[in-house]
Amino acid sequence: MTKRLESKHKIDRRLGVNLWGRPKSPLNKRDYRPGQHGQRRTKPSDFGTQLLAKQRLRGYYGNIGEKQFHRYYEEAMRRKGDNGENLIQLLERRLDAVVYRMKFSATVFGSRQLVNHGHVMVNGKRVNISSYQVKEGDVIELRGKAKQMATVLIAAELTERDVPDYITVDHKEMKGTFVRVPSMDEVPYPVQMEPNLVVEYYSR
Repeated sequence: MTKRLESKHKIDRRLGVNLWGRPKSPLNKRDYRPGQHGQRRTKPSDFGTQLLAKQRLRGYYGNIGEKQFHRYYEEAMRRKGDNGENLIQLLERRLDAVVYRMKFSATVFGSRQLVNHGHVMVNGKRVNISSYQVKEGDVIELRGKAKQMATVLIAAELTERDVPDYITVDHKEMKGTFVRVPSMDEVPYPVQMEPNLVVEYYSR
């Protein structure tokens, strides 16, 4: 399960955005940061802007641990091409992110729990590591009784987001395919993500 102990929606107010575009976000009612000085508007420094970009991206994928997130940055730097795009592609290939994109769960935290509890198969084999890197053509399917879990059935019917084009899914079978690694502009973020600022943050 996720190591986050506090309410997952608190991150929205702390970062000042409705990170997952959910109607339940507290930011919909209070669009300012928590705390005594939350309503003050200050212009962030370059470092502050880079830090915020990193926190948003890291938080969006279920508040990945800092060490693990830094490893994604290092791997992105080793690969050819745009470093920011490489970083996004590594994050989108996480198994919990793919399960979330397939709408088997309403939240990325819920998809991580599905994976960690052994409810997800990749190419017919159970995988319980949420950071598992899915490859193009991999088939992801829920196991047995998980296909009838109330939370799964509700998530599949949500209209607040769609399954992106780089994934196909059959919600009757609760089975889908990771067709290809997406480009940055194909990833359906509800808020603006700036991975190049994340690269700048770590390369200081």
